[in-house]
Parts: sequence; structure tokens; C-alpha cells
Amino acid sequence: QVQLVESGGGLVQAGGSLRLACAASGRTASRSTMGWFRQAPGKEREFVGSILWSDSAYYADSVKGRFTISRDNAKNTVYLQMNSLKLEDTAVYYCAAIWGIRYGTDYTSYANYNTWGQGTQVTVSS
Repeated sequence: QVQLVESGGGLVQAGGSLRLACAASGRTASRSTMGWFRQAPGKEREFVGSILWSDSAYYADSVKGRFTISRDNAKNTVYLQMNSLKLEDTAVYYCAAIWGIRYGTDYTSYANYNTWGQGTQVTVSS
């Protein structure tokens, strides 16, 4: 069974940090594009960042310079390190996968992702 399980969410003060983890099972996260998305109440799901099968990483402008995506192939896990958190970062965060090597895929579009985790809540307080 192919599965993604997020962990690491919680409550943090503005300016603080959190690290989310996304553990994959049933497929290999390395050589796949792994994305992070988030959805705040009343808003649409939005792209946060992705690490591509080539290990290139891309980020939304709103998080660039504050968030970093990495992966540990030995653990089949992808991480989202979030620093300098802001109130507007409050959302449910989801990881997702585009399995395998895919050329020319729009990694910012959630419609292109095959598998999704259940989400983890991140709440930033003032």
C-alpha cells in the first residue's frame, strides 16, 4: 500500500521554527517529486515547495528564504524545515508525491500529484 504520513505539526509562536516530516511507504521517495502544500480555513490549497526527482528544490515566493525541503533517502522521508514562521503560515500542511521521473510536469499544481498524506496542522500564534 502506497502511503504518505506527515508529522511534526503543532503550535508555535511567530518567529519560531518547526520541522515537518513526510514518511513514504510502498514507493521510493528518492527519484520522485515530493511536494508540500497547505490549506488555510476558507482558502484554496496552495503550493509551498517541492523537491524534484532531480533533487532541485523550488518554493513559493511567500516562503522562499524561510522554508527548506530536504530528503533522507535512507529513511524514505522528506522534510519541510520552517523558520521565521508568520501568522499567515497557519494552515494544514500536506505532503504529496509524483512518483518516478517525470519531465515537464508542473510541480506547483496539486492536480499532478498521485498520492497525498493526511495533513498536519501548523498554528502560528502572536
